[in-house]
Amino acid sequence: MTRSGSRRVLDPARTTGSVAAVDLGATSGRVIVGHVSPDGVRMEHVARFPNGPVTLHEGDRSALHWDVVELYRQVVAGLRDAFRQGSDIASIGIDSWAVDYGLLRDGRLLGLPYHYRDERHEHGVPIVRDRIDARALYARNGLQHLPFNTLFQFAADPSVALADRALLIPDLLGYWLTGVVAAERTNASTTGVLSPTTRGWDPFLGAVSRLPSGLLPALRDPGDRLGPLLPAVADAVGGRSVVTLVGSHDTASAVVAVPATDPDFAYISSGTWSLVGVELDAPVLTDAARRANCTNEGGVDGRVRFLKNVSGLWLLSESVRTWERAGTGIDLEALLTAAAAVTAPVPVFDVADESFTPPGDMPARIAAWCTAHGLSAPASPAEFVRSILESLARAYASTLATIGEVTGKDIRVVHIVGGGSQNRLLCQLTADRTGLPVLAGPVEATALGNVLVQARSAGLAGLAGCSLEELRSIVARTVEPTRYLPTAPTSTDTDRTTVRSHA
Repeated sequence: MTRSGSRRVLDPARTTGSVAAVDLGATSGRVIVGHVSPDGVRMEHVARFPNGPVTLHEGDRSALHWDVVELYRQVVAGLRDAFRQGSDIASIGIDSWAVDYGLLRDGRLLGLPYHYRDERHEHGVPIVRDRIDARALYARNGLQHLPFNTLFQFAADPSVALADRALLIPDLLGYWLTGVVAAERTNASTTGVLSPTTRGWDPFLGAVSRLPSGLLPALRDPGDRLGPLLPAVADAVGGRSVVTLVGSHDTASAVVAVPATDPDFAYISSGTWSLVGVELDAPVLTDAARRANCTNEGGVDGRVRFLKNVSGLWLLSESVRTWERAGTGIDLEALLTAAAAVTAPVPVFDVADESFTPPGDMPARIAAWCTAHGLSAPASPAEFVRSILESLARAYASTLATIGEVTGKDIRVVHIVGGGSQNRLLCQLTADRTGLPVLAGPVEATALGNVLVQARSAGLAGLAGCSLEELRSIVARTVEPTRYLPTAPTSTDTDRTTVRSHA
């Protein structure tokens, strides 16, 4: 649907075809071919590969890095598989997690990019704060304070003085595929060095984070053509195509694919992290927004993703890894069923506590948090899982209530997209704690949004010129979300947060 309520009818006479979405997450990556036609989008997984931190010894400490070279090798292999299955790949688009970057000099990578969970960035926070206070910083960049925001990483990184370019992860991979240097704007908006009002780099913030002049490349928008594959790359993948910029921050692509038919919606992009927010036409840079620790990030078509980063299913996946390392075999579906059957009260903890950020023994950290706060720790894996999901749902509800108050936006429905949309217990608990209907799905929202932006840019299936609302109507016709309605509170529900109307 368009904002005026009209509906675009796709023209079957227009070109149909396929595009490849490279979707890189903090734990895995994949290459998905989207087959676009007037009937909708069909997604075909052609490659999946692991991704994760690499620990390297650096002087007197161990440091976390991304093995971005191996990641690129896997991307090329995945694209080769895509071309083997069909030669009509009209475009390739790349999205990934935010904030992390590679440094180049004379076109060469200076070292493996640091992982945002590496402790190095903590040294950058006081460096920046000595030059600009929190209120002035928020007025300039509108970002939630997270110690791994790119400007803090820059400030803590002496190697920036040796570089002549800094490229965020999807921009780095795009450079290796095409030879073209650019910064896609939605991901650039997560760095803390971009102005949310001018949508351009802020030279003052660059100086605050000790960046050499010219380190940050020219900005480009989702839908722009980055360039054709380099000849050597085309030979390696077995086909000719172009790279099209998409919402290269994975959440920007995911929000494109929210199947919203009601304009008063909120979204939760649920994966390793949970991005909880609403879509606005302009940033909110008030001190109330700063105190609430909300963020203004760029969206496709110049929209603003006003949101808050909330810890996500990292808490669950890291707990499962801990139990498996201890020799306990875990059937996740059975564990979630057992968690849903827990009737005794479980502790609800602060998922934003920084002790939960690094990798490690998550159940022990949760137990320690509970003990420190006078609560009884969970006694079994099922109780730990129930505690994690209850805590996430409460954080979602509290965040949405705050966003409604800060923006004045009336929130009537919550869309959960991404991997967390498959977690039935989490979806139901979110409905219960917000008091709002929850629509869950699509699971592959990020890849689907990536595909739709590419297809619109290429003019496939008559999508050229479609608005975001029209793209979302295609998603709504293609994927039927699962609906969860809030249940009546019981006498034990003493901390529910109802998201009220603020219109």
